[in-house]
Order: sequence, then structure tokens, then C-alpha cells
Amino acid sequence: MVIVSYHCPRCGAVAELERGAYLEDKCVTPDPLEGWSYVNAHDAVGTDEGDPYEGADGVEIICGAAETDGEGCGEPYYLGFVRFEDGREVDPEVPADNVSFDFQ
Repeated sequence: MVIVSYHCPRCGAVAELERGAYLEDKCVTPDPLEGWSYVNAHDAVGTDEGDPYEGADGVEIICGAAETDGEGCGEPYYLGFVRFEDGREVDPEVPADNVSFDFQ
């Protein structure tokens, strides 16, 4: 197990999670990735044995909860782990409303 720090994408507050070193981080987003299943970080605190995030696609972190250093903004954000299907890395689907063609 390792302790890893994450920044809230909204306010920059820092949260620390103890998780398995084998997990690979993909991204931290203000909204959940479509098709990813998340474990609530607060519910996983105090788990006695093993990695509380094993088998999850990511972690839902509430900014300002116990794992956050400082007050935070109170909004959820999402840590997504790298996922594989049939031996290939899965890329999250990006909703069409999040696409920007403004290259200025």
C-alpha cells in the first residue's frame, strides 16, 4: 500500500488516499467517466484488510472529507484508474457536449 496525493480539479485542495501500488492512475476529473465504476473514498477509510479499491475502476472523492487536507469545496471529483478489456487499455468516452473546436 502507498499514500498518493490528488488535487481537486475545482479548488486545488489536496486529498491523500492509501491504495495499492499496483493501481495505475488514468485521470482526475470533476465528473465521472462513462462506464467507470467508483468506490467512495470516505466509505473505504478504515478498511482493515487488503486494498479497498481493488476491483474498482476509480475512486469518488468528496473534496473536504476526512481524506482532504483543509476545508475543500465540498464537491465530488473522480480518480479514474487505467482499465483493460481483452488486453487493451480502455479510453473513456467523452460526451459530445465536452468537445471543443475552438483552437484560438
